[in-house]
Amino acid sequence: MSHLTGDPIFLFIFTGVVTLTYFATRKMFAHDPREPPLAPQSIPIVGHMVGLSRSKFNYYVDLSQQTDSPIFTMPLPGQKMYVVTKPELVQTVQKQHKTLAFPPIEAKFASKVCGASLEAQAILAKNVNGDEGDFGLSMESYAATRAALKPGSQLDDMNRIMIQEIAKSLDLLQSAKGESRQVGIYAWLRDAITTATTRSVYGPMNPYDDKAIADAFWEFESGLMSILVGFLPSLTARKPVAARTKVAKAFEAYYKAGGVQKASALAQKRYKVETDNNVPLEDIACYEVEGSIAILVNTAPSAFWTLLLLHSHPGLLDDIRNEIDACTKTTTENGSTIKTIDITALKESCPLLLSSYQEVLRHRSMGTSVREVMEDTYLDRWLLKKGAMLQIPSRIIHQDANLWGSNVTEFNPRRFLPGEKKNRPRDVCFRAFGGGKTLCPGRHFATNEILAVVAVFIARLDMKPAKGEWNLPTTANTNVAAVVMEPDDDIHVEIKARQGFEDVKWAISLNKSEKIFAMVTEDSGETE
Repeated sequence: MSHLTGDPIFLFIFTGVVTLTYFATRKMFAHDPREPPLAPQSIPIVGHMVGLSRSKFNYYVDLSQQTDSPIFTMPLPGQKMYVVTKPELVQTVQKQHKTLAFPPIEAKFASKVCGASLEAQAILAKNVNGDEGDFGLSMESYAATRAALKPGSQLDDMNRIMIQEIAKSLDLLQSAKGESRQVGIYAWLRDAITTATTRSVYGPMNPYDDKAIADAFWEFESGLMSILVGFLPSLTARKPVAARTKVAKAFEAYYKAGGVQKASALAQKRYKVETDNNVPLEDIACYEVEGSIAILVNTAPSAFWTLLLLHSHPGLLDDIRNEIDACTKTTTENGSTIKTIDITALKESCPLLLSSYQEVLRHRSMGTSVREVMEDTYLDRWLLKKGAMLQIPSRIIHQDANLWGSNVTEFNPRRFLPGEKKNRPRDVCFRAFGGGKTLCPGRHFATNEILAVVAVFIARLDMKPAKGEWNLPTTANTNVAAVVMEPDDDIHVEIKARQGFEDVKWAISLNKSEKIFAMVTEDSGETE
């Protein structure tokens, strides 16, 4: 010990490290009085980290109730965070999309998650925020995705493949007449939706048709947090990294075999943007693994909660069945009764089903819109410092009793009925799909898929809990990339053909996708 303390070089280095740490910490936790007010924390410096680890997405709700401010500051070790709590300020954030920017964060997340090469990261970083115009991998990818997923013929092509795959999965689920079967409903939904979604996106050479690749993706997805926060993920997150590599190799083979040429407009447009920007093929495959998160992770839990909550609320299932039955077309072919459910008809004639689905998203979503502060700027009257992060947790707004009423924590399937509009807040307060420049471009496809599986399931099958009563599973282990809560445990159910419909054959159709279910301000045309 005496030798170490007497070494002038050691003393110099030690003093320098302590000094740098002091000034870095001081800067990190310094608070300008013009900034949003500081949120209280029980333990200095690390209190918010402890709170987030214990309460997860509900921690933001707890803090917002304690601060009573439309925005507050939440300093974290290594990062200053601002958290927006009121819809009025959300609108202002969305208008300042260049100084409060999402693309730089998304680029860092994508490269970290998929393990992109330094070359690919440099390509993605070029004009990442569109400050120099609408060119570059980041800007062109956003434009390509929005173009492919907007209502129209290209979305219709995807939808029609998707609904036929959903129909096949439901046919396989239904047992022979008079018989029942037990399944884990979440596992079944995830498999069915993974198949339907990926076949509609990637075409007949879909890499996820190999169950080993689909399983590897979910192994990767379950370990996202360890990849994001781990030091040297190749060592500390070996299983998810190995699973990611397996999926990426499958995509690389898919591209080399020309699979994308037979795929959807979405897959083709994304691939063209990447090749036009000289992204190496290995990295295109890696980025597609990250892209799979967006198309797969949130649909199954949304369908799960919709089915579970509709079945567990007395009387609700019968009312929704009556709506679906009323818009179901019945025909006879070769002596067989065929019932066809059209997705467009559901959106036109099933207000309680649509209201219930939207309420599921309000009740069960916990996603957070994130922005990086690109330069010192003012948001309303508050100063935001360059380099800080800004978050808009949907759960704060969705759980605000001042907006939604005293029953805000309850699942109210009639909350979004047209006749209830005067009793609920403006559309901007519904944040399940984000908003502004980062509004989820896949919301129409996801809605069609969830309505298809839920409506046809309800119309043709009876379901009851295998253990005798409905219980909502906990959601503490929801993944970092999820927008909708994921159940910690599956619900095992007993399923059989709906009484009186045992001999019916079922079909799903889609008339046109121009008829959308408008849940957000950008679709409803609501103005402030």
